[in-house]
Amino acid sequence: MQPFESARLLFRPLHEDDTPGMFVMDSDPAVHRYLEGIGGHMSTTPAQSLEVIRFVQAQYTANGIGRWAVTLRATGEFMGWAGLKKVAGPINGHYDFYDLGYRFIPRYWGQGYGYEAAQAWLDYGFQQLALPRICGYAAAENAGSCRILEKIGLRRTNEFMEESVRCVWFEADNPALKQVSAETKRIQAG
Repeated sequence: MQPFESARLLFRPLHEDDTPGMFVMDSDPAVHRYLEGIGGHMSTTPAQSLEVIRFVQAQYTANGIGRWAVTLRATGEFMGWAGLKKVAGPINGHYDFYDLGYRFIPRYWGQGYGYEAAQAWLDYGFQQLALPRICGYAAAENAGSCRILEKIGLRRTNEFMEESVRCVWFEADNPALKQVSAETKRIQAG
């Protein structure tokens, strides 16, 4: 996979030089407000942030995908990460699914970057990777993330408990694959 862009953002694989930015993000209690119990762990040292980067890099090798760095196109500033991650599961009864996620340093909140990144990765996953389905989930209390997932076109399906956190599940099927399937059925019906 090659780096790609949206209107204001650049997406590229995480590398070790991202450690300071990752630490700024993952040591901030505001970032982790809705993440405890659903996979979010605060970093207390830059070394822990580097471990996270290496863990994600291992996902690139094992699964061909993982969360990528998000930088501001205009300046190159590290803003956070976004992307798709293959999850073995089980989460909410699902196995081997692609999870869309994003996380930003708070100074980039409230400017539409989360929506832009989520939309870019949904489009990339469906158009470039031809994934059949993309899922996402967020703590039910995290209204901002739930709103973004709905706004990009994932449908809310149910609520579930992940550890002790009430979460909302979202998913979308690849519309291009639905069209191909409908066309195939039409041709077969003659």
